[in-house]
Amino acid sequence: METYTNNEELAYRKATRRVKELKGFYGNLTSYCLVIPFLLVLNLLTSPDHLWFFWPMLGWGIGLIAHGVTTFGIGKSWEERKIRELMEEERKNSKTL
Repeated sequence: METYTNNEELAYRKATRRVKELKGFYGNLTSYCLVIPFLLVLNLLTSPDHLWFFWPMLGWGIGLIAHGVTTFGIGKSWEERKIRELMEEERKNSKTL
């Protein structure tokens, strides 16, 4: 078995976590794209005068948008920069002591 350095292992874990996040989002998106049209057809066949499919579409859509924002990260680049900045600051402080 190949031995990983700490940086390689950390990068691997980060990439694995990212793949799981993406897989979860795309699974959610696929389900949405399959279920909502089914609900539309079901609604039109059973009660065309009362369009109720909008409610699950709206609720799930809001959840899907929130999932996308957390997955593709509005502000994630800031978070990464801040982590690097704090780590660098800590490294400088440990060298001066």
